[in-house]
Amino acid sequence: MQTGPVLVMTCGDPSGIGPEIAVRAHQDGAAPFVWLGDPAHLPGGTRWHRVEHPDEARAQARDVLPVLPHPFPAPARPGLPDPANARAIIDVIARAVTLAQSGAAAGVVTCPINKAALKTGAGFGFPGHTEYLADLAGGVPVVMMLACNALRVVPATIHIPLAEVSRALTQEVLETTLQVTHAGLIRNFGIARPRIAVAGLNPHAGESGTMGREEIEMIIPVLERLRGEGMDISGPRSADTLFHAGARAGYDVAICMYHDQALIPIKTVDFAGGVNVTLGLPFIRTSPDHGTAYDIAGQGRADPTSLIAALAMAQDMAGRRS
Repeated sequence: MQTGPVLVMTCGDPSGIGPEIAVRAHQDGAAPFVWLGDPAHLPGGTRWHRVEHPDEARAQARDVLPVLPHPFPAPARPGLPDPANARAIIDVIARAVTLAQSGAAAGVVTCPINKAALKTGAGFGFPGHTEYLADLAGGVPVVMMLACNALRVVPATIHIPLAEVSRALTQEVLETTLQVTHAGLIRNFGIARPRIAVAGLNPHAGESGTMGREEIEMIIPVLERLRGEGMDISGPRSADTLFHAGARAGYDVAICMYHDQALIPIKTVDFAGGVNVTLGLPFIRTSPDHGTAYDIAGQGRADPTSLIAALAMAQDMAGRRS
């Protein structure tokens, strides 16, 4: 019997690698969880047991996956997403959030979705999981953190074209990102006084305005204001020297200005073990830091390392909150 807080895992896109890595993650035993999805989408030969409540997951052996069934209208063909299943994929996420908000589950771990497939099949109007979860929680401000043992990063802007970053990156956006991250590190990671490093937007952090003025006109005023409120913040710092081992030892999280500035370093440092964490939600949410991997779905080649790490991190966070 497993011990610890019980999590709920969403199935994600059943045509991707989600179902097969969920089975392998349960066999690993990183944390007790119940899988929410259509059991017909599980890999052939999977031993599973229907449960009515997440707490029943603790009683299952590692070779028996506890399942909260959620029927889907169509079968799952590896690598070939079916538009008919799009609405059920979205509904599974909403159902998992309800379980977490009611206290029936200690947190949500989400398997990968494909936003384009959901938009085509069900008119999904969100850039990704993060934005949809924020909407389900009532529109609370959230940030996307990517974390592994060696590094934590947060992009201030996420799923937008690079050409739009400078316009989207306002003082309000940056200040909210810093405040949510600071509170999240305290609440979820037990860091009493988070050390936050902030990257510049431009090469060499603008080099005193010779390579761009966003640092002077937008970033620095926010950092000075929050330092005045007691936050331990360094920067803006040149992004090209922010992620080597010596630099990483000096901060608990790096705030980056755009998606790739954050994700390239963490995927270089730990490609398999990175975890996506949504900070700012009233419930815990983690996910593996990869996509549906349609090209290898159903072939038994998918690596469950990131999903296992997401389970372990969610359990640690739940333990701190309780």
